[in-house]
Amino acid sequence: MINVTKPYLPNREKYKSYIDSIYQANWLTNNGPLVQELEKRLEDYLGVKNILLVSNGTLALQIAYKLLDLKGEVITTPFSFVATTSSLMWENLVPVFVDIDPDTFNLDPSQIEEYITRETSAILPVHVFGNSCEVEKIASIASRNGLKVIYDAAHAFGVKYKDKSVLDYGDISTVSFHATKLFHTIEGGALIIKDDALFAKAKRLINFGYEKGEIVELGINSKMNEFSAAMGLAVLDDMEEILRKRKEIWEKYHEALEGKVGFQKMNGNSTNNYHYFPIVLKDESEVLRLQQALNKQQIYPRRYFHPSLDTLEYLQPQAPMDISRDLSERILCLPIYPDLGINEVEMIISVVQAIQVEGH
Repeated sequence: MINVTKPYLPNREKYKSYIDSIYQANWLTNNGPLVQELEKRLEDYLGVKNILLVSNGTLALQIAYKLLDLKGEVITTPFSFVATTSSLMWENLVPVFVDIDPDTFNLDPSQIEEYITRETSAILPVHVFGNSCEVEKIASIASRNGLKVIYDAAHAFGVKYKDKSVLDYGDISTVSFHATKLFHTIEGGALIIKDDALFAKAKRLINFGYEKGEIVELGINSKMNEFSAAMGLAVLDDMEEILRKRKEIWEKYHEALEGKVGFQKMNGNSTNNYHYFPIVLKDESEVLRLQQALNKQQIYPRRYFHPSLDTLEYLQPQAPMDISRDLSERILCLPIYPDLGINEVEMIISVVQAIQVEGH
């Protein structure tokens, strides 16, 4: 069975060596030595400062909202995983959708200002499939209107924009380290926080509001444990090989399917981390035919992201986001992960090409 992705498992003995150190220290959580080591190594690897590890990417978003004291409305994209929007609702914030660019799949900066009201406190864009948003345009809009910017960078691990980590943009960026991600800690996530005072506050917020043994403010528990950090360290050791294999698969798909299906237009100032391989088809019926044909071969792509979030019942009423709705019906992400063999990639390509011949 070939799923759209497969969690990367590092060498068992390497992981065990990190686990052995946990047994030796008998320190399982509460900012343990492996969490501290992983934070430092990630700062070095990504070229950023002030990384704070947490227990998952959704909590990373929620902590970011609290840190920036967001109120009222937050402008965001309808084309994302549901956590981007559900985390806002969970914190009693009002998502206001702005439609996407049909080529890049990201929030369209040219439409943002018409949706800003006196109730707007922030913009929450997503680097969809790791494709950098127009970060400079969004920064300019935020500055003109006195808004905060939080980037949901769940897919953007290791991505650079103009030779600088894309995680360095906005007031805060959040990343997901879920098992299905390019880099993972089984479950986990992180915040990248520019402001040193906010970073210090975030450390308190994720640990019940404690500082030096005293409860100094309201907090919650969203700390990463040592076993998750051990997995992260073992995976980070292998990142070069993980990226090499993903790039090989991504390029094979691209070369074979160019001109036969639609592709996401990558930001010319952005690097590619080869996290996903989305294709855009003629219509939903073609998507369903291809999905069925692949399923018959025990191949399971995913309709990321379907449905468009502006259609969800608990978010109504919403202005219809026509571009996002159209794209969500025509997009399919093909399997891509380091263990996927080239023979399997060629089989997937042949099924896609056969459907294209049948459909045209």
